Amino acid sequence: MEVKDVEMRDRTLTPARLFRGLLCLLVLLLTAFMMLVFYGFISAIFVRVFSIHYSRKATSFFFGSWLAVWPFLFEKINKTKVIFSGEMVPARERVLIIANHRTEVDWMYLWDLAIRKGQLGYIKYILKSSLMKLPVFGWGFHILEFISVERKWEVDESTMRQMLSTFKDDHDPLWLALFPEGTDFTEQKRIRSQKYAAENGLPILKNLLLPKTKGFHTCVQDLRQCLDAVYDVTIGYKHRCPSLLDNVFGLEPSEVHIHIQRIPIDNIPTTENEVANWLMDTFSNKDQLLDKFHSQGHFPHEGTEGDLSTMKCLVSITTLMVLTSLSTYLTFFSSIWFKIYVLFACSYLAFATRFNIRPMPIFRRKKIVLKLD
Repeated sequence: MEVKDVEMRDRTLTPARLFRGLLCLLVLLLTAFMMLVFYGFISAIFVRVFSIHYSRKATSFFFGSWLAVWPFLFEKINKTKVIFSGEMVPARERVLIIANHRTEVDWMYLWDLAIRKGQLGYIKYILKSSLMKLPVFGWGFHILEFISVERKWEVDESTMRQMLSTFKDDHDPLWLALFPEGTDFTEQKRIRSQKYAAENGLPILKNLLLPKTKGFHTCVQDLRQCLDAVYDVTIGYKHRCPSLLDNVFGLEPSEVHIHIQRIPIDNIPTTENEVANWLMDTFSNKDQLLDKFHSQGHFPHEGTEGDLSTMKCLVSITTLMVLTSLSTYLTFFSSIWFKIYVLFACSYLAFATRFNIRPMPIFRRKKIVLKLD
């Protein structure tokens, strides 16, 4: 208890942390804006007109450099320990990720795994549509092809299926992340979830909300032929669940524990009822795993991933700073045509994000079938 108290007292919001956090926010916002307007706009709009595959590769390169700032902030600047356990997963798989949703920043810590596997620019999320309305960042979610949902199945089904249909090319890496609980965990939501479970004969979970099964089943059904596996990810925090500002100012968490179980796609059932039962069983096991984490302070089989490569992060961040510096110079100190371009790009990105518009290639690749007599 004494060690814990000392560590928590050490993580107060000091003037140094406040200044560092505000500086980080400024850098993140500036770099995000410049990467979107100059490089995201070009890779996701102009390149996509000719090739979705190369558009995604270019977008992955540019935004992989920007996203690398976050794991670097967490692990190197804030000194948060990110501890992986469970199974060591391969680097180049097309996967569907399911994870518990304890707080508003769970999804950011999946970047710590993705950067270690070289998939940082290819990770996509299914997220609530209100987040697409965020200035600047909503444009980024659109360019990175996140799937926005209203959390009303009669509205979301067609949107999900349309987006999933664009993810079937085996040549494009894919990490699609889904939080089946549908919202972050709170005590009030837990009570409502347990009441519903008791009334409907479903598992009563202590550390999780009941998962919603339709979205998961749709992802598995539509992508089964082009996925390698499902990663069941369980996230636990010490000593307090962080908020976004906790992350920015380096207050919490002191440790993030990420447990991974890899399930080959062929081991996932096929019918909707079987998939729903499988997901319920998986969350029951996840609930027990979190019970042990809270009592023991760790997940089993730790140490499946090494420390984050400082050199790899510095290369990405250097690339990011060079590109941002060039873009900033062109915007403020160069020809007026660059200012007109920035205005046009901002207008287009706002419009495209609002109406979920993405250009299709002029020349579509056709499959050639040879018939032998």
